[in-house]
Amino acid sequence: MERNRTARLLLLAALLPGLAVVAHAQKPAAKAKAADSAAKSAEPAANAALKKVIAGSWRDPKNVARDVYRHPLETLQFFGVRPDQTVIEITPGGGWYAEILAPYLSERGRYVAAVVDPDTQSEDGARKYYAKSKTNLETKFAGAPAQFDKAVVAAYDSYKPAFGPAASADVVLTFRNVHNWRSADQAEGMFKGFFDVLKPGGTLGVVEHRAKTDVPANDKSGYVGQAQVIAMAEAAGFKLEAKSEVNANPRDTKDYPNGVWTLPPSNDHAAADAAKYKAIGESDRMTLRFRKPR
Repeated sequence: MERNRTARLLLLAALLPGLAVVAHAQKPAAKAKAADSAAKSAEPAANAALKKVIAGSWRDPKNVARDVYRHPLETLQFFGVRPDQTVIEITPGGGWYAEILAPYLSERGRYVAAVVDPDTQSEDGARKYYAKSKTNLETKFAGAPAQFDKAVVAAYDSYKPAFGPAASADVVLTFRNVHNWRSADQAEGMFKGFFDVLKPGGTLGVVEHRAKTDVPANDKSGYVGQAQVIAMAEAAGFKLEAKSEVNANPRDTKDYPNGVWTLPPSNDHAAADAAKYKAIGESDRMTLRFRKPR
């Protein structure tokens, strides 16, 4: 009996380190599963809140008119944006998405509008352009404190992009900007900046004008190949999680004299062609969701 007891103790001692390793490995996985479960249970309330802000009376009527092309509800649902998250929107322009995201995140989350710091630009024209863009956005926010009082405008250096403390954001979003970074040879640094600021498990959401295929580095059409955007993100460390066709437009032939700016909303075309391009609508766009590995 004593011999059997000793053998059992020796066997247990041999197994304990392995059991500890298994338990340690399962703990992060269990936490991730619990977090995913909690997020799913919160979806109905988050979707209701998102619908409410999209219907908000504060939104510019010209922006509301573009919902049919930009699909904000479906796009933000696809990216999994929740009202308790820290969300950084990269170069938000005139604040089209800010009108939705800032009030959506105001109570429990945080909205950061990341804009180019005009003082980091070497050319006078670029400094004036980015200074005006930043001032216009800050004026917009100051004029509607009920929606934007908690929104943050954060300036970044486009040559050495950093968007906040490392691993501090839940979501980074960018809408129709990648072609600009490619033409300025800044795309690699931008995607690295996104990766650095996101928490492990964080989301990168990208919407971009979609070319028929890969385009050369000096392309001026405003379109980018979908495979090229995926490659940029993956090179920075991201994993492609899902694609959506919510912003697709099969009527976009992508062969216009003034590139994507021929189409609405830029409408860089002869007045006689207005009906033609209005019938096409805004550009065909890829919608990609990437994940920073945990």
